[in-house]
Amino acid sequence: MDIDEREERVLKEQRRITRLFKDIPPNKKKVVEGLIVQAARLRIMLDDAWNDINENGDVELFQQSSSVEPYERERPVAKLFNARDGAYQKIMKQLSDLVPDTQMPGGNNKSRDLL
Repeated sequence: MDIDEREERVLKEQRRITRLFKDIPPNKKKVVEGLIVQAARLRIMLDDAWNDINENGDVELFQQSSSVEPYERERPVAKLFNARDGAYQKIMKQLSDLVPDTQMPGGNNKSRDLL
């Protein structure tokens, strides 16, 4: 996948997230712009990593040297996936916390967990 295609996917995701959080108060919009961009990037990287993990698994045989038996270890992409997923979840939580309760379905904090 080339850079232009990835950037287009990021922009599409950025628009999707912006629509989700359109009810964030105007005085906080500037603050969240960076969070939305980063969330979109993370989401695309997560999707790509997920495809790789599905194709190649999350563990691999690793051999330190020819004199040592190979063993299974977590693939680096799986570790990155876990770290990025945590960062994505934190950003989405920050964004959902900025939406007024009256704008969320049901008007309570439990509905935010659905995002």
